[in-house]
Amino acid sequence: MEADRLLVPGVFRWRQKTVFCHDFIRKFPKDYDTVVMIGAAICPVGNARESRWPGRLQQKCTKKEDKKSVLLGAVIGDIAGSRFEFRNYKKKTGYHLMTGKCFFTDDSVMLIAVAKAMMESAPSFFNLAENAVSDMQQLGRRYPDAGYGEKFYEWIFSDSPKSYGSYGNGAAMRVGGCGQAARSLSEAKRFSKAVTEITHSHPEAIKGAEATTVAVYLANEGESLREIRKVIETEYYSLDFTLDSIRKKYRFDVSCQGSVLQALEAFFESVDFEDAIRNAISIGGDSDTIAAICGSIAGAYYGIPQELEEQTLTYQI
Repeated sequence: MEADRLLVPGVFRWRQKTVFCHDFIRKFPKDYDTVVMIGAAICPVGNARESRWPGRLQQKCTKKEDKKSVLLGAVIGDIAGSRFEFRNYKKKTGYHLMTGKCFFTDDSVMLIAVAKAMMESAPSFFNLAENAVSDMQQLGRRYPDAGYGEKFYEWIFSDSPKSYGSYGNGAAMRVGGCGQAARSLSEAKRFSKAVTEITHSHPEAIKGAEATTVAVYLANEGESLREIRKVIETEYYSLDFTLDSIRKKYRFDVSCQGSVLQALEAFFESVDFEDAIRNAISIGGDSDTIAAICGSIAGAYYGIPQELEEQTLTYQI
């Protein structure tokens, strides 16, 4: 890969269809954080260097340390979990994280759409919700076969999109950028609500998205795993289970109340980034989304191993 190029062909496969997203190929300086690169991948060249992108998302990378990237962490989780969504594999070992059977899904598309909306809304973020609607519809229509739910698919193509009261976990998988861009905890919560209630206005969706955003924000601020867990259990969920205790009986559940807790616990039981993703996949269920949610937090907390980063950024089928 050339030093000044970002290659994310982004193959989206759904119902036997494949779309190669060649517009994800963009020239970009290699010394910016990967989260900026991915955000820029769907924008005109150079946008991520302008003042519209929040300063904290323009952090420089060190060569030796794993790059901390919420967006890349979520994308990796989505890709790794994609092939297990309908064929669950309830083990942590015995498979390669990335293979030719993996693919991007709606989780990655909407994650990047929301990040793009934040780029366009900075620094005031006054029109964040409006921009989120526009960008989510724009990218959703560009990749119509990425695997959206029926009602969300209708929302993407609606001429007058309105919230439909969903409590699905799609609310939580797209908010990673909100937690990383926020300059305070209250701002993180405000961002999360703005980009969530435009589709997922149910209280459980608002809660799930905010819990994810808060966890990302705290991880990005350098809080300990124990402290992040304390905040989540005090303000959002009682995590009175372990992955081992639910793995055998856990089933596919796309609700926030039935999957966000599991994604959070996968992070809390992890020892590094890859371990977090494998934890998330190992319980089964909605594997790609659970791993994407977990990956957004783990990406902020641990950083992304260089080898895994390079493999993902040059990913193609």
